[in-house]
Amino acid sequence: MVDLHLIGIGTGNPEHLTLAAIRAMNAADLILLPRKGETKSDLIDLRRAICAEVVTGDTRVVEFDLPVRSTVPPYLEGVGEWHAAIAEVWSAQIDAYLPNGGALALLVWGDPSLYDSTLRIAERLQRQGRALKVHVVPGITSIQVLTAAHGIALNTLAAPLTITTGRRLREEGWPQDAETLVVMLDGACAFAVLPPEGLTIWWGAYLGMPQQCLIAGDLADVGAEIQRRRAELREEHGWIMDIYLLRRTV
Repeated sequence: MVDLHLIGIGTGNPEHLTLAAIRAMNAADLILLPRKGETKSDLIDLRRAICAEVVTGDTRVVEFDLPVRSTVPPYLEGVGEWHAAIAEVWSAQIDAYLPNGGALALLVWGDPSLYDSTLRIAERLQRQGRALKVHVVPGITSIQVLTAAHGIALNTLAAPLTITTGRRLREEGWPQDAETLVVMLDGACAFAVLPPEGLTIWWGAYLGMPQQCLIAGDLADVGAEIQRRRAELREEHGWIMDIYLLRRTV
């Protein structure tokens, strides 16, 4: 039996780790760190730094190459194939390093429950017959770091909140009856498709990291600035992780 601990690590700042996360990392026999290629080397570097700072015992830390997701449509079919490939890699690592079982930890950006696939991949392994017991350690999400960085409340008084993706915003527009919208996984500034009048945006990139960048204001005034700055940062670092909150103000 393998006890798989999916540990939310926030946005890369070691100070975002909970005591439960630190305890689970040190209790693990093995921590697997995924490499995503040279253009995203900062991401593996952050995970390495977190392990170096908080792992004090005999936990083994092993890196592996993460399969690349196809960008050819249809989207969901490509994601499914990608998850299957990741499950195969996980399985190979377990066979190599925990053939007799033990405690395995994976470090998940933000929280494992929010726009992350590790839980689904673990379920896939269980369906394939792998003896796997899943434990989740919740983490600070990029949504929390965004609102904290801007010093704003996530929702207005007694009002609902919608969390969506850039792809859905681009394809479907503003969700009906939504007042506050959090947009994640947006690779192309989907807010640009919206009529900007009456919308306020709070945007953040590399949240919690030394290169954190924040822009806020009326969408009509700062939308172009965010697009320009985002392109500059992506060019500078080779990758970008960003998120934004939109709110109707009229």
